Amino acid sequence: DKAPLSKSLLLVPSAISVLLTLLFQHYQKYFAYNLQAIKEDFQIWRFVCGRTICLDLKDTFCSSLLIYNFRIFERRYGSRKFSSFLLGAWMLSALFDLLLVEITQYIFGITINSLPSGFLGPVFALFVPFYSSIPRVQVTQVLGHFSITNKTLVYILGLQLLTSGSYIWILALSGLVSGICYNSSTLKVHRILCVPNWVAKIFSWTLEPIFSSAEPTNEFRVGMGATVDIQRQQRMELLDRQIMMSQVAQMRRQRQQQGGMINWNRLFPPLRHRHNANYQDHRPSEQDTPPPTEVSEEQVARLMEMGFSRGDALEALRASNNDLNVATNFLLQH
Repeated sequence: DKAPLSKSLLLVPSAISVLLTLLFQHYQKYFAYNLQAIKEDFQIWRFVCGRTICLDLKDTFCSSLLIYNFRIFERRYGSRKFSSFLLGAWMLSALFDLLLVEITQYIFGITINSLPSGFLGPVFALFVPFYSSIPRVQVTQVLGHFSITNKTLVYILGLQLLTSGSYIWILALSGLVSGICYNSSTLKVHRILCVPNWVAKIFSWTLEPIFSSAEPTNEFRVGMGATVDIQRQQRMELLDRQIMMSQVAQMRRQRQQQGGMINWNRLFPPLRHRHNANYQDHRPSEQDTPPPTEVSEEQVARLMEMGFSRGDALEALRASNNDLNVATNFLLQH
């Protein structure tokens, strides 16, 4: 949902890669990333074909899983900004590919005539915002020393993709450098390499209805997870919701015993009655007001990295007794 570009990148190149591998092997030569043909014969079209479709099914599988995990950026930034990042990273990584090949030949004397095909440069470039903007949340520990976080699987997939070919490290390095350059506020690359507004509107009118998905409703019930880890995660999320509901119920009982109703504006003032200017809050006396809960600035920063405002993050952490998971679940549901 809300990621049509990620869905199209996941389905279309993967389907073409499977067809080229299983049925149309004689057309694979047109999708080879042949640097010699580009430099000597000026076959510029190979930049488009060779840097879009993977000819190795293992690379197709790993890059598809990474695109699926990186769909969070399209939901956060919007399809136009996400496509601008992919376009800028794709163009910059093509330039860095040629530059790194020349540097390798000059320093080590290694002549590289072709590189692995596929949409690999922008995929590696997405690791830059993934590392800098996605908060790291520890899930468990292995042997008491090695932490397993919510980002570990993505890094393992990237490492698997990095070790799939002999010269794929060039694509990985050029992708990372292009991602750093595009995200740099000093270079201002995002203002130059961006998708025009009229192009974004054309694609939103034509392709978005094809690849868009219906928004999920609350009526759909989530089944039991297929693995023990997923089931454990589901139980943790259910426990978080139960803790939140129990805290709300306890506060409601306290308010009813005092002769009043629960004051949602006192609990979450930025979240409730945000746009109601006529709402009047009957504030309790200073004697009934509990002392404010100490809030960790690190947890506030993590919630702000997810896109929430500082006020919402502070109030959610105070109401959830400084529990990051409970506060995150409440902010996402409201």
